[in-house]
Amino acid sequence: MKTPKPKSKPINLKKAKTAPLAKRSNLETIREFARAAEAPGSFLEFYESMPDVLAARDLKALVRDVAAARKDGRHVVLGVGAHVIKCGLSPMIIDLIERGVITALAMNGAGAIHDFEISLIGETSEDVAEGLEDGTYGMARETGEAMCKAAVEGAKGIGYGRALGEMILRKKNKFARYSLLATCAKHDIPATVHVAIGTDIVHMHPCANGAAIGEASMIDFKKFAGVVADLDKGVYINMGSAVLLPEVFMKAVNVARNIHGRPKNVTTANFDMIRHYRPAVNVLGRPAKKSYSITGHHEIMFPLFYHGLLLTI
Repeated sequence: MKTPKPKSKPINLKKAKTAPLAKRSNLETIREFARAAEAPGSFLEFYESMPDVLAARDLKALVRDVAAARKDGRHVVLGVGAHVIKCGLSPMIIDLIERGVITALAMNGAGAIHDFEISLIGETSEDVAEGLEDGTYGMARETGEAMCKAAVEGAKGIGYGRALGEMILRKKNKFARYSLLATCAKHDIPATVHVAIGTDIVHMHPCANGAAIGEASMIDFKKFAGVVADLDKGVYINMGSAVLLPEVFMKAVNVARNIHGRPKNVTTANFDMIRHYRPAVNVLGRPAKKSYSITGHHEIMFPLFYHGLLLTI
């Protein structure tokens, strides 16, 4: 049996109903528009001139939430991927640590490697394609030996991040003032390093000790989860980690709720150059009561956030 085909006629737009514009409710008004400047002015003038819409609105709201959290004595935790360090943002992050704005720091293994190399020689980030041709990529002796020793020390109880930070300070590395981990060790705030075995150059070195790396990183996960358990009414910011740190954060939230029943009221933010799945669901979506997505190059967006904070705190 054939089913009849629907017979549709072109819609008659002459029957469409219109309404006066004045009766319509609108989402945007000129009150939120940007303000033009007659001449270059201060950062305050620039900051206040930004339109109060979309990402600019979110950036200002995040600044206010971070300032409010610290005023109330709550945690502001920053998780950073390696690219954040490579694009030169460490001095701003260090300043926020020293001002007491950032109360805990997390990073992946690559971030720790870049942080160490910067502290030692003031440079990092080799030409991967060039080194891959002859197998020399990632085989810098000083980097491998330092990371291996830090893992062994960290596995004894203090964790990977603290062991590496203390090593940088103890060895008086020439550029230690640029090290996030050394700054955290100096100011006695939690700094954790979260490693996936096989993802970092130092795992190729003769001294690599999987048991020590795993134990040191496990200690840091427990430290991080303890910080997350105290994150109620605080802020967690993920910057430049598309997979590892969002996964670590979600697991830390879960185990903290499993054991302590908290945190329940967390504000989160994700800074990244493009939007990725895991930060969207594991940082901004599932765990958060309120969240912000700030999309753009780190070397542009984070300085805006940093200077906004300096105006507010």
